[in-house]
Amino acid sequence: MPLSLQSPPSPAILSASIPKGRWKTAGFSLDSPPPAVNFSTIRRSIPRIHASASSSSSSSPSSQSLGAGESNELDAVSAFSEIVPDTVVFDDFERFPPTAATVSSALLLGICGLPDTIFRNAVDMALADSTCAGLDTTESKLSCFFDKAIVNVGGDLVKLVPGRVSTEVDARLAYDTNAIIRKVHDLLRLYNEIDVPHDRLLFKIPATWQGIEAAKLLESEGIQTHLTFVYSFAQAAAAAQAGASVIQIFVGRLRDWARNHSGDAEIETAVKSGEDPGPALVRRSYNYIHKYGYKSKLMAAAVRNKQDLFSLLGVDYVIAPLKVLQSLKDSPAIPDDEKYSFVRKLSPETATHYNFTNKELVKWDQLSLASAMGPASVELLSAGVEGYANQAKRVEEFFGKIWPPPNV
Repeated sequence: MPLSLQSPPSPAILSASIPKGRWKTAGFSLDSPPPAVNFSTIRRSIPRIHASASSSSSSSPSSQSLGAGESNELDAVSAFSEIVPDTVVFDDFERFPPTAATVSSALLLGICGLPDTIFRNAVDMALADSTCAGLDTTESKLSCFFDKAIVNVGGDLVKLVPGRVSTEVDARLAYDTNAIIRKVHDLLRLYNEIDVPHDRLLFKIPATWQGIEAAKLLESEGIQTHLTFVYSFAQAAAAAQAGASVIQIFVGRLRDWARNHSGDAEIETAVKSGEDPGPALVRRSYNYIHKYGYKSKLMAAAVRNKQDLFSLLGVDYVIAPLKVLQSLKDSPAIPDDEKYSFVRKLSPETATHYNFTNKELVKWDQLSLASAMGPASVELLSAGVEGYANQAKRVEEFFGKIWPPPNV
């Protein structure tokens, strides 16, 4: 797969939610060396999903088809893109074990709802922190507890996965560049206190203009960022120009919006040309990144079915739900399958032949970004930021109810 994961390697991502007391994580393997940690109690000796070395960026897309050693569809598609299993801890941990993770407000809520998890002690230790307890205001105490908890859990995850741990940056700061940067510096300082190496960390920031600017400045300091809630080409291009390490596009959410709304020029252009707007955005963004030599890696999230996945073979990362992964794993790989074609759809080579308009090749700034974003990206970005912000607020409210914890 077309990943250059040397110094430092690309980050790893986790998607989190907590339906009925359970939370989801997503993990994927990286080419970075695993830490000196014993994983046997968690992952045992279960094979992970890896991208095959056969899909190097120098190969032509036409030559990259199904290999002889790939027995099922999951093996086959993993030869083209890094497949990110969206797994439920711990129910499906052994079928599709995460090899990297994200710690988020949603994950903290899940931990607090499941007191017997291995991460609960990390939260309790945060609530017992004397520095936070000594702060003057309730607001500052709760914010401090939140930061300590998210870092403590992140530190535990670093010991449990060989890849990177992405840390959600408080979405309530999404429209304040300086506040985002200060928060990342604060989180990084806390990670330093528990001896987590910087090259194991990534910071997840909403792709508002202020978030993109913060990512640019953080990347210039050697701090790797993951820009999320990308729903338009303008966001993706601006994020690439900022040097974000990972850019995450939500394929299914764009399709959902298109089914129920109208009036977005970017989506309507894709539909008129016979394309699904989600995969179409991924393809344009991938081609832009690779044609013009940006370092960013592209992740396709909210992939809903096998057709989505097959249409994006070659993109750097794909987050796939468990039902899709299980279907791929249970299906034998047939070289000349009439329904699904095991051929790489995206590659750096084909990207060089993709044509962009002059309007797409501008140096993006706040005004041009705002002008280019249609109603779909504006609404979906706003909804994503609001959802993350509400989760962070719920965590602090919960901490306020249970603090101080027992024996403190």
